Amino acid sequence: MSNMPDKPDTWLIVLAWLSQHSPTLYAAGLSALMAGIRIIYGGGTRRQALLEAAICTLITIGLIPVLEYFGLPLNLATAAGVFIGFLGVKKLADFADRVAEFKFPRSGAG
Repeated sequence: MSNMPDKPDTWLIVLAWLSQHSPTLYAAGLSALMAGIRIIYGGGTRRQALLEAAICTLITIGLIPVLEYFGLPLNLATAAGVFIGFLGVKKLADFADRVAEFKFPRSGAG
């Protein structure tokens, strides 16, 4: 078995990338962990926990540019990620539907 050649430049690049993206990675990881634990605690299956964790992670990662747009610190993504993981996909979808219905009412409703 050959040993990995010593390339300090490669490790420097990897560590610099991790350092630059640590708030995003931390928020995504905590969001996935919170969602998975919430589903398992509620009696769900591993499959449900894995899917919920993946969706909550993607929602959290999608929130990062919104925080940057409004000039908020990226460390706020950690709290937002945990909150998203705690609420879950169904509650977030219900909230999004209510906001969309309020902002864009159906033309025939009344």
